[in-house]
Amino acid sequence: MRQLTFGMNLSLDGYIAAPGDDLGWSVPSEELFQWWSDRVGATGLALYGRKLWETMSSHWPTADQQPGATPAQIEFARRWRDMPKVVFSSTTSTVDWNTRLVTGDAVTEITRLKADDGGPMDIGGATLAAAAMRAGLIDDYAIVTHPVLVGGGTPFFTALDNWVNLSLVETRTFPDGVVLTRYQTRS
Repeated sequence: MRQLTFGMNLSLDGYIAAPGDDLGWSVPSEELFQWWSDRVGATGLALYGRKLWETMSSHWPTADQQPGATPAQIEFARRWRDMPKVVFSSTTSTVDWNTRLVTGDAVTEITRLKADDGGPMDIGGATLAAAAMRAGLIDDYAIVTHPVLVGGGTPFFTALDNWVNLSLVETRTFPDGVVLTRYQTRS
C-alpha cells in the first residue's frame, strides 16, 4: 500500500494561502526550496486539486527556460514535469506534463491509488486534501510553518468528524525561522 502525504507551506495561524490566494509570505529560502525539490524528486505520484494545479502548471513547465533561472529552479522544473501527476477537477478539461485528469469521485480514486503498488504519493490543494483527510486516507503530514500571521485565507486543516491521533516523526529548522514538523497518523 502506498503512503499518502499532505505537505504544504503554512502560516503560523494555519493558512496555506492568505486572503485573495496570496502566497507572497511563503517564498522559500534556497535550503527550503531544495527540500521541496527533493520531495518532488522522491514522489511516485502527486495528486492535485484544480487550484493548485493551475498555480503549478502556469509556471513550472517552462520555468527552466526563463532568463535568470537558478540551477535549483531548473532542477525543480524538470523534476516537476517528469513526476507523474493526477489532477482532480470537474471543470478542467485538459492537462499535460505527465498528468492524468480525474473528474469522478476523488475519495474513491485516491483509495484505489493507495492500494496500488508504487512509490509514495503527495496530495496538495486544500479542497482535495480535506476530502482525503475526512476519509482517513492521509498517512503523513509535512507541515512547513512560516513565522507569519496572515489573519485568514485558505486553512490547512478541515473540520473533522473524529480526532486523528498523530506521532511526531521529524522536525527541522530552515533559515528565516521556518520549521518543518512531520507527523504520521496513528491507528
